[in-house]
Amino acid sequence: MNRKKERTVLIWMCVLIAVNQLGFGAIIPVLPLYAESFGVSQTAIGMTVAVYGLARLVVALPSGRIADRLGRRSTLAIGGLISGAGNLWCAYASSYDELVVARFVAGAGAGLTLTAGTIVLADITSIERRGRVMAIYQGVFLFAVGIGPFPGGYLAETFTLSTPFLAYSLASFIAATVGWWAVPETRPVFIDDPKSLIRLTYLTALRSILMSRGFLLAGAISFTGALVRTGGLFSIVPLVGTRQLSLSATEIGFAMAIGSVLGVMITYPAGMMVDLLGRKTVIVPATIATGIAFLLYSFAPDYLWFLAACAIWGIASAASGSAPAAYAADIAPREHAATAMSAYRTLSDAGYVIGPILLGVIADEFGMTSALITASAMLIAVALVFAAKAPETYRAS
Repeated sequence: MNRKKERTVLIWMCVLIAVNQLGFGAIIPVLPLYAESFGVSQTAIGMTVAVYGLARLVVALPSGRIADRLGRRSTLAIGGLISGAGNLWCAYASSYDELVVARFVAGAGAGLTLTAGTIVLADITSIERRGRVMAIYQGVFLFAVGIGPFPGGYLAETFTLSTPFLAYSLASFIAATVGWWAVPETRPVFIDDPKSLIRLTYLTALRSILMSRGFLLAGAISFTGALVRTGGLFSIVPLVGTRQLSLSATEIGFAMAIGSVLGVMITYPAGMMVDLLGRKTVIVPATIATGIAFLLYSFAPDYLWFLAACAIWGIASAASGSAPAAYAADIAPREHAATAMSAYRTLSDAGYVIGPILLGVIADEFGMTSALITASAMLIAVALVFAAKAPETYRAS
């Protein structure tokens, strides 16, 4: 793909993901409080996050097939519409059980959108530029998620705890419109050619990808990152702020937004490092630094420490955000990008499901501090394993 088309697709995908993830970020500081308003335990609060990830897990692999058969644009549009409907339902849920079902619907739509977006990036990038292109997209993604809690917290305090869900619904519908009308189709033309000599069957391609040690280790990094992000950052950190530090939703949202701004500043330089110095050079230290951020969250005595933890989290997660995806995309041939990236998203979304439940149980049994320390230990451990066992996929000469 020429640079002009690559740039056009990237710009519109950044617009789409910015709008979509701004809405997602808006509910981060209020989801635990909203679930708690139904009078449920910490484990049940974690379930409202986990069920969203379960839906994403269920649709991740099928999303790759849908993207190959219907096209990337159609998959983006369908995902946005389903996500918008699910979040609208969340806003008007009358019981905890209804909220859980609505979160599943919203998660299914998000799974289609996020998987299709990753596939589009794999379509348009060459191995020499993949790190920086994905870094730009990931930087916009993380900035929107990080800045979203600030307006989300404000909306919740000014109106009701359900208002951010209405904002997320609107953002999803706008993203669906952008996906259908503005994003050019990137599906390779040979996907529809049954006589192509290089086309493997779907199951053969999937089996080949999953037999790669490097792919599985990149998936382990993504799995652990999703586990601690949803189980720790989304489910427990806001409660640490409110219960242990007596912070308001606006203060928590502001701290997360600060981390997001700092993360955006490091994203593109990190993407350049991914392309020039190698994928592992960025993945390993950034993952360890993310683990250190959770240690700061667990022992934060005041708002200043909480801000510092958010800053380190924002910088480290932004630096490592695009590198594992670039690593995974390196392994599969371009004609099987959809298969590879949907499998990668499946591994990541498995962490999304397990994290809130696992860390929620630990928080209920041993306290929130123990849960965050566990999250930190998992990140550092998987980074060390990746450093020792994963082969490097690309480093500029």
